Amino acid sequence: MRIKNLFIAVFAVFVMLGCKTNPFTGEKNLNFVSNDQIFPAAFAQYDQFLSENKVVTGTTEARMVKNVGQKIVTASERYLNANGYQGYLKDFAWEFNLVDDEAVNAWAMPGGKVVAYTGILPVAEDETGLAVVMAHEVAHALADHGAQRMSAAQLQQLGAVAGSVAVSGRSQQTQQIFAQAYGLGSQLGVMLPFSRSHETEADRIGLTLMAIAGYDPAEAAGLWRRMAAQSSGQAPPEFLSTHPSSQTRINNLTKWAPAAKAEAAKYGVTSFK
Repeated sequence: MRIKNLFIAVFAVFVMLGCKTNPFTGEKNLNFVSNDQIFPAAFAQYDQFLSENKVVTGTTEARMVKNVGQKIVTASERYLNANGYQGYLKDFAWEFNLVDDEAVNAWAMPGGKVVAYTGILPVAEDETGLAVVMAHEVAHALADHGAQRMSAAQLQQLGAVAGSVAVSGRSQQTQQIFAQAYGLGSQLGVMLPFSRSHETEADRIGLTLMAIAGYDPAEAAGLWRRMAAQSSGQAPPEFLSTHPSSQTRINNLTKWAPAAKAEAAKYGVTSFK
């Protein structure tokens, strides 16, 4: 019992101390992984990925990926500086690369390392569509979603250990039932919703950033209509997915676009691509 109480106490301390304010929402988020811990590893993994894949350089599309990404970063700096977060980006090392791959995908690593695959360009269609994608990925990096996922995974493991200790004196069948129930429950009830909340948050932050960068946030819903058409309805049910459904995203982006334009107006941006 003393061991179980110790695990509970450690869990509580992690939750209380491991919080960081999100500069875009003002909310306290679970995060006890520092930039010094996560950025060097992310940068090394990114460099390794680039060395093992075909990076597209010197083309119009590759230049567009870099240019759009930098415009979103500049918009981010404007927002952060205006809202009392000067120096927030000092440890970031932004890099935007286009990789030759048919996958309809893009991703960001902690610290500002971003990749777009050539397969997403036909769905993006143009610079504004690409801005939707890049702003979403920049938002993931700015909101520390990678560090939050690492923090949540560590707490999930801690919970599994604490639960195993708690049922250690029970029958083997009870222990097996706990392990199965905890694994399924924590995944469906905590980790997947946690991941979906990150995607939703990145969508909303991304709208604001692309609008400040001069791109029309009303175009974001159109991108996701094209994404839905491209997937031909093959996505898993939302509750089993790390991402919200395309229709959920379309509804949210349509609803949030006017607020993103209003936010951009505070920075003198009133016309959009």
